[in-house]
Amino acid sequence: MVRNRSIFVSLRWISVLLIFLAAGLTSLELVRYSRVRSSFPPGMVIAGIPVGGLDQQSAAARLMQAYTAVPVELRYRDAVIQIKPAVIGFELDTSSMLAAADLERLKQPFWPGFWDFLWNRLPTPAEIPLRASYSEDRLRAFLRDEVAVRYDQDPTAPMPAPDTAGFRPGQAGTVLDIDRAVTLIDSALRSPGSRVVNLTFDKITPPRPPMQNLEVLLQHIIESSGYDGLIEVYIKDLQNGQEIHFAEQNGSLVQPDIAFTAASTMKIPIMVSIMSRVGEPVPPEVSEQMAEMIELSQNDPADRMMETIIDKNAGPLEVTKDMKALGLENTFLAGYFYPGAPLLSRIQTPANQRADVTASPDPYNQTTAAEMGQLMEDIYYCAETGGGTFSVALPGKISQAKCREMVSYLVENKIAVLLQAGLPEGTRIAHKHGWIIETDGLMHTIADTGLVYTNGGNYVISVFMYHPVQLLFDPANLMVARISQAVYNYFNLPGS
Repeated sequence: MVRNRSIFVSLRWISVLLIFLAAGLTSLELVRYSRVRSSFPPGMVIAGIPVGGLDQQSAAARLMQAYTAVPVELRYRDAVIQIKPAVIGFELDTSSMLAAADLERLKQPFWPGFWDFLWNRLPTPAEIPLRASYSEDRLRAFLRDEVAVRYDQDPTAPMPAPDTAGFRPGQAGTVLDIDRAVTLIDSALRSPGSRVVNLTFDKITPPRPPMQNLEVLLQHIIESSGYDGLIEVYIKDLQNGQEIHFAEQNGSLVQPDIAFTAASTMKIPIMVSIMSRVGEPVPPEVSEQMAEMIELSQNDPADRMMETIIDKNAGPLEVTKDMKALGLENTFLAGYFYPGAPLLSRIQTPANQRADVTASPDPYNQTTAAEMGQLMEDIYYCAETGGGTFSVALPGKISQAKCREMVSYLVENKIAVLLQAGLPEGTRIAHKHGWIIETDGLMHTIADTGLVYTNGGNYVISVFMYHPVQLLFDPANLMVARISQAVYNYFNLPGS
């Protein structure tokens, strides 16, 4: 009996000891849980940064270190640029993020949370997203003033290549894609790990060089050819109205607007005058004679049409009046083409009254390189839009359809020399050439004027030459072809 009582007492004390031991362990776990609960729970992530076990102050410091102390590295072409977040006003909203994290920490009641803690069933807290702001205006200003200004590359225009009829290639430029950069940097600012941004850029194709560069090239072609006569060149860009207009005599520049013998280029003014006097559609017999005059460069059809359509006795002078109405004061026709035709009038113009330079122009027909080019321009704009000088100076007389028909005649003037010889096969050129054998049996004047249609732009080109001794056709033809080739190359530079 005594022995059983002793065992009972022992068991009671063991039970009390176990109760005190359990109470002690529970107290210890409560202390541990209280400490865990007072800081952010394991697995807590704020803006991609693990903060489990940290108090608010330590968590804030870790967030600031990750997002504001580490610069964003920009890589643009070969340059590496660092941008500190503070430069663009980047600020973390730490208070609101920590408050949201604290709410997440306290979301589970104390005692159920303690029970889960005892059984090592810790919940995974929801991640708190980044809350931050910066000034996009300041970021764009930085990209514009600190990156683009320093590291964008300007394109370089092609340059004339000496001893050729072409240009050395230009170099493409680069321009920072600021809109894309803002998007990429925004992403980097919001990432604690991906702080490197490869900036993108757009390529800028080399611009077409200024027309002065083309003028320099043309003058070099003339000088390198050894030509010692008189030459005048007129070119007009029909897209923007820019011009080249110069004259050289024996390698030296002289004032342009020189009176030249028009020769068969005068058939362009005749064509315009006739078209202003015939009905529409153009009668077949007129079209046939027009083709003979322009395409075959025959004189008889020109005389016949002036006599029958314009005026039997004063047809050439009426053509001259039409040209003056168009503002061409140096272009005139003072007699018919047939041999022995009388000179109907001795016409003085600003060009043929110059004393400084002369091309010994024929008193029967004269023009300048520029005025013949301007007449071609009038035909072009009339054919393209139905407007231009014709609609003002000759209202209701020359329609767009008639102008297109005139262009078609000029396109059929296929001679494969002079301007046409310098163009790639298949290039559309509407032109009229002219040359004449003088009374001494020699050639002194060669001319060609035309409209050239290309993918790179349409243009007028007019070249007139004169040599007082003799103008040899082959070297003159080669020089004009190289001039034509250079102009074509200019308007069709790769990337322009």
